[in-house]
Amino acid sequence: MLAPAELAAWLRLTESLGPAAARRLLAMAGSPEAVFELPAAALDQALPPRQREALGKPPEHLPGLLEQAQAWLAEPGHRLLALGDADYPPRLLATADPPLLLWLQGRHELLAAPSIAVVGSRNPTAQGGDNARAFARALAQNGYAIVSGLALGVDAAAHEGALDAGGATIAVVGTGLDQVYPPRNAGLAGRILAAGGLIVSEYSLGTPVLPANFPRRNRIIAGLSLGCLVVEAAVQSGSLITARLAVEAGREVFAIPGSIHSPQARGCHALIRQGAKLVESAEDVLEELPPLGVPAAAPLEDEAETPHQQQSLLDTMGFDPVSLDALMARCGWPAAELSAALLELELDGQVARLAGQLFQRRGRG
Repeated sequence: MLAPAELAAWLRLTESLGPAAARRLLAMAGSPEAVFELPAAALDQALPPRQREALGKPPEHLPGLLEQAQAWLAEPGHRLLALGDADYPPRLLATADPPLLLWLQGRHELLAAPSIAVVGSRNPTAQGGDNARAFARALAQNGYAIVSGLALGVDAAAHEGALDAGGATIAVVGTGLDQVYPPRNAGLAGRILAAGGLIVSEYSLGTPVLPANFPRRNRIIAGLSLGCLVVEAAVQSGSLITARLAVEAGREVFAIPGSIHSPQARGCHALIRQGAKLVESAEDVLEELPPLGVPAAAPLEDEAETPHQQQSLLDTMGFDPVSLDALMARCGWPAAELSAALLELELDGQVARLAGQLFQRRGRG
């Protein structure tokens, strides 16, 4: 645990300057306390006037933040890692922009575990959510911690898949750890901690929801992981930012292909064109990673138990969204019989009903 004077110096430094300027001063001084003892001439040479002024005057909120941090750190499972700490994760330290501070809640040993990032759309298709959950479950069963961002959609499904497997999961968030965003995932955050997972942030306690913080936290997701799996993503999305950061950090990038008609698949298709590995199963991911000596992943889909008539309908549907009229034309079933069969498949979790009276087949995780 950081000594009070060291904690105060780290908080003052990170609350006064951005990470690049702060790292520059740390390289000059050797410690956060020593930064504030640097001669004026050295500071004038290292910082522009505005940053020099910001560093010279402690932030007004610093005493309250220091008190809050000390109380928070006294709680079980709470820890603050500083850049250069012996337990700072080596993979993250080796990236171009390692965070100065990592606020941790949960089992901090997971930072050293072999891990895979699973990211994607906040508004995935039903199949996308199923894929995220199933891939995460299979990868967790093979001994990898699942890293994601606790967002709605694919992130939440990935965390849930790891938890369903009894595996480990790490949530990297874009706010202070004294709050959960989005609030709808407060229960999931509780499950992660109860199951021995970890929640991580580089942002001080009290940091609110700021849009600019979420793209920045993606570099931590990429940096902690051996590889990054993108499940679904639009062409302009945070998930593609994470994939780009993973490439820059020398990590493997994987992408699940989707329907050519789905906007949520276009980001993955773009990644595949740029060299990401196209994956259709967890085994496709695992063969690119170092083996960990645990049982092979369970298959993502099990059609053996599907009655022949239902399987025939599923085969006719394919995997793209399809309307009832189009499906009637394909299979020749009466409308009432087809509707009843679709309802049964929907209740069984094998078909999703989409907006616009469309239906889509779901892989069974």
